Amino acid sequence: MIILKKPDKIKNTMPPKIQVRVRIAPSPTGYLHIGTARTALFNWLFAKKHKGVFIVRIEDTDKERSKPEYEKDILEQLKWLGFNWDEFYRQSERGEIYEKYIKKLLDERHAYYCFCTKEELEAERQSMLTNGHAPKYSGKCRTLEASEVKKKLKSGAEKVIRFKMPETKISFTDIVRGKVSFDMSLVGDIVVAKDVSSPLYNLAAAIDDYEMKISHVIRAEDHLANTPKQIAMQKALGLPSPEYAHLPLILNPDRSKMSKRFEATAVSEYRNAGYFPDALVNFLALLGWHSKEDREIFTREELIKEFELERVQKGGAAFNIEKMDWINGQYLKKLPDSELYETLKGMNALPNKTDKEAALKIILTVRDRMKKLSDFKNLAGLFFEVTDYDAKMLLWKDSSKEDVLENLKELDKILGKFEEKNFTKEKLMELLNPIAESRGRGEVFWPLRVALSGKEASPGPFEIMEALGKTESLKRIRVAVKKLM
Repeated sequence: MIILKKPDKIKNTMPPKIQVRVRIAPSPTGYLHIGTARTALFNWLFAKKHKGVFIVRIEDTDKERSKPEYEKDILEQLKWLGFNWDEFYRQSERGEIYEKYIKKLLDERHAYYCFCTKEELEAERQSMLTNGHAPKYSGKCRTLEASEVKKKLKSGAEKVIRFKMPETKISFTDIVRGKVSFDMSLVGDIVVAKDVSSPLYNLAAAIDDYEMKISHVIRAEDHLANTPKQIAMQKALGLPSPEYAHLPLILNPDRSKMSKRFEATAVSEYRNAGYFPDALVNFLALLGWHSKEDREIFTREELIKEFELERVQKGGAAFNIEKMDWINGQYLKKLPDSELYETLKGMNALPNKTDKEAALKIILTVRDRMKKLSDFKNLAGLFFEVTDYDAKMLLWKDSSKEDVLENLKELDKILGKFEEKNFTKEKLMELLNPIAESRGRGEVFWPLRVALSGKEASPGPFEIMEALGKTESLKRIRVAVKKLM
């Protein structure tokens, strides 16, 4: 049972001589999740705010599910986001450290070997459920004689190590949630290790947080129930506990919990889609935290200055992709054309034969409609290749095929005599607007735009012609003429 009390005002300050040391502790069982990235950001901001230490700790105690490719992705995405760490650890390399503490728990009778089979545990669980009790381990192996334990260990019987959970309430003050209490009599003795050098998550985290001198554990709300278990282990080992802050969960737009099975939860997906790391950091900072200022665009330096754990909200934060696109668009707008060109070139978004001058014209035409870098190929595709289209698309409302054909032929004739150097938006407007006024703007510009783009929706014909140049514009107009003949 969890009891939440109304929090008193909590001061987010450290005693003068205690250095802020925080950690992000991802498990390499999947690609870096957007929620883990948000947690990493809050830890990084807190460390920077207090001139502290930011630690990355790979929690790979689950040997079956942990994969090198996942660890590689986690570290690459953290670097891409700019969360450079001061210290790095890998739990799989710390067996000797864990062994010392696990033996201490066993020697001081805070833990014991459990030899119960899966079948016995399941039968016990079903019995408790049938009798209306919350299932927990009965403590059957707690009372085994030392001689019996020694005999079973010698025989090679399957075993785990369980922690003797105190049957009391454990309370702590969470920086975000205030006073939190758990009735540990409802938990039972939990498995904390497979053997003396292979701890499971809760014990490994409790040991590492002490060994690494972690001052603040800032993590997601779904770890809240793990905290009293870790505090109990710390007390049994005679270790101090860090301060805790549990962040609100990131929710899907429908307010359901965002899991790793959600359509797009890996940071790499957003990176590949053309989001800027600074924009993603800006967006993630606003998921569950709010500034004193009424604005939404922040530099990293501003976020560090503004960030306070006291301003983290308790309720879940909905992931709004439209807001993320808007924030990314604001960063994109600030990027000079030349830098955007180099970025797109680096992404291979420009055909190899496109010269810089032509590419810059195309970029200028579509950039205001781009929200992310990957939008460029879709918006600018028409400049590199026209998809086949039905001749009927060239017809404007009730215009006849003959009238449209005549207008396109006239445009071909006029533009063919127009000098290449005058193929700018302004000059083309001066040339063609009088014709459109006399023949009808829709009758002239609609078929011209379709001929140039092959699409019903596209930039205006003048912008397209300026970007394409005279030769390519005439080529496309002549293709349209053939379609109508």
